[in-house]
Amino acid sequence: MPDLNISIPHQLSQDEALRRLKSAIADAKKQYGDKIDELQENWNGYTGTLNVAAMGQKLAVVLTVNPSDVTVQSALPMLAMMFRGKIEAAIRQEGTKLLA
Repeated sequence: MPDLNISIPHQLSQDEALRRLKSAIADAKKQYGDKIDELQENWNGYTGTLNVAAMGQKLAVVLTVNPSDVTVQSALPMLAMMFRGKIEAAIRQEGTKLLA
């Protein structure tokens, strides 16, 4: 079971929600490229897998764009577990802004 399993509701079409997510990921690559060792994304329809590596830690995230929400699932590295609440809150906050 993933350590993070977040649902962010939206009222967009699936295509618009997907477009916004992809755009935000592209922006993150530009903005944080010097701090992130790796940021790869692979999409299959409305489901995407992100592989991120930074500060010696690796993280795989599955994003699923559903008709009325986006789900974010990931197993957190042990080091990040103590920040789980803050990570969840940040994802919800940024995701809600992105999908508004």
